[in-house]
Amino acid sequence: MRNMSDDHTHVQEFFTARAADWDERFPDDEPAYAAAVAELGLRKGDRVLDAGCGTGRALPPLRAAVTASGVVVGADLTPAMLEAAVRAGRDRDGQLLLADVAGLPFRTESLDAVFAAGLIAHLPNPAENLRELARVVRPGGTLALFHPIGRAALAARQGRRITPDDLRAEANLRPLLAESGWDMTSYVDEDDRFLALAVRRA
Repeated sequence: MRNMSDDHTHVQEFFTARAADWDERFPDDEPAYAAAVAELGLRKGDRVLDAGCGTGRALPPLRAAVTASGVVVGADLTPAMLEAAVRAGRDRDGQLLLADVAGLPFRTESLDAVFAAGLIAHLPNPAENLRELARVVRPGGTLALFHPIGRAALAARQGRRITPDDLRAEANLRPLLAESGWDMTSYVDEDDRFLALAVRRA
């Protein structure tokens, strides 16, 4: 059995080492974030969580979508990433929270949507963690699992091959979401983006 705190430490170490220059390393991603947020179908006044928000690149388009009457929260496990989000001024677009997706400080069914960029590869217990995301979203609410680069392009960039057990493969992700309270409604895996959308089952 894996030790949860070991998983957390590993994720924190990985992102702490990269937080300072994260945005400089990926300077062209913002339009892709905005396009993915647009597909969440957010409305004015909605309450949305950016789970694993990192430096907060999704926060400005999320705020624009829900307007001043909505609620935007960015949660991340790594203090250095949240500090980078503040330095970038993105705390103006949403409340930043040091929190773990394994146990979110939100009431059951209190949110309308969750946006999660690059999160799924870092979840220690994907089914359990996706269930926790489902817990805090109302029935009929939405989930976007996003990455600004597709699986094949990301694997090539990292010098590895895609394996059949890749969680983000449609054949693996659809049943994983289903057992966690979500129904996948669309799946796109192209070189310039990965986006899986799901609806919280009633």
